[in-house]
Amino acid sequence: MGIVKITEQMHTNLRLSSGAMSRSINSQAEHWLRVGMMAELNPGLCYNEICQKLREAEQQARVEDERQEITLALAKP
Repeated sequence: MGIVKITEQMHTNLRLSSGAMSRSINSQAEHWLRVGMMAELNPGLCYNEICQKLREAEQQARVEDERQEITLALAKP
């Protein structure tokens, strides 16, 4: 985790968008960073396709977390 310097205008945009989307300012910034990164890595995808891929990745991560929790619980004596 670190500090990222942004312009006052970008901070204003983040504040307005975070309120509209019911996210914290940090969560909104992280969302935009993920979407932007995915757009650069996958230039052929539209916004909706990028969001779908992010949802799928989140769902897969949750399934893997649940599996790990079960494995750890079963390993306890």
